[in-house]
Amino acid sequence: MKMKMLLFLLLLGIVGPHCTSARTHSLTYFDTESSGVPNFPEFVSAGLVDDVQITHYDSNTKRYEPKQDWMKNITDEDPEYWERNTQIALAAEQVFKVNIETLKQRFNLNGGVHINQRMVGCEWDDETDEVKGYQLHGFDGEDFIALDLETETWIAPRPEAVLTKMRWDKNKAWMAQLKNYYTKICPEFLKKHLNNGRSSLMRTEIPSVSLLQKSPSSPVSCHATGFYPDRVAMFWTRDGEELHDNVDHGEILPNHDGSFQMSVDLDVSSVPAEHWGKYRCMFQLSGVKEDQVIVLDSAVIRTNRGNPLPSSLSSVLQWLLSLSSSSLGLDSWCTGRGTPIETTSSSSELTEKLNQPSQ
Repeated sequence: MKMKMLLFLLLLGIVGPHCTSARTHSLTYFDTESSGVPNFPEFVSAGLVDDVQITHYDSNTKRYEPKQDWMKNITDEDPEYWERNTQIALAAEQVFKVNIETLKQRFNLNGGVHINQRMVGCEWDDETDEVKGYQLHGFDGEDFIALDLETETWIAPRPEAVLTKMRWDKNKAWMAQLKNYYTKICPEFLKKHLNNGRSSLMRTEIPSVSLLQKSPSSPVSCHATGFYPDRVAMFWTRDGEELHDNVDHGEILPNHDGSFQMSVDLDVSSVPAEHWGKYRCMFQLSGVKEDQVIVLDSAVIRTNRGNPLPSSLSSVLQWLLSLSSSSLGLDSWCTGRGTPIETTSSSSELTEKLNQPSQ
């Protein structure tokens, strides 16, 4: 997975092209150290369960804090949780500060904006009980080094990472510790967080699905809003076959109430009116067996031509159409939590002590 997509794809969750009733849950930590970015903390950490942020730390506040009310309950069984993780984050901040300078030297860089990022976590399939762990490091939006748990080695996709790979591959004790964390400790905390936040994390909300069109020459937008979680598949079909041509997939966007919305546009300019009945918009939500299906029919298309829409729907439509192919920016919580990418021998001892993210 390319690190340049890390801030976008990983926050959308792990989901196949079409969802099933099984749920794959994830606990992911991101760490990001930046240099040359004005008005932004140099170091930011975040923890997410199923793409919902649960923890936050940055170099301005210097406190590891909950981002969900239910996370505060973790101190009932672990009173030192927040203080312990604050100390881990403080130490990780120092390591990352050294690392980004090391990486700038590796790549022969001086000033400008630079980003050193790490992502660690695990996935758990609640149907098969399968567990997968991952740790990826990136620099300036590109892959730098990644953990391969199956072979218990590190993958270096670029020459500048080979020295780090050689050092880390030799550390068998650290590898054993990492494997234990990703296959046992991380899934245990994931299940604990899922249980504590069950009322919000495990809920399922079915959306309303509508067909929208700005003008007769505009694409028909299949718009779903009010769904949760954001593990969904939405697509157009013709005679039962999924369409890829003349289809524009929009992003999954948050609603103010914590639910989500998305749209998929179909260019109907070359589709004869008599063939519209062959086209269908399909919406699939993880954890829900039945798909929502809406047939392409001019009679059900909502439009602002001659028949004014309710104000709320009209504003949604205008906003949706104005987005076109643009993307939304992400808040600082997207930047992450995980393990340091220390590549210098001077702080290798500190690195090994910090090889496990906070929980």
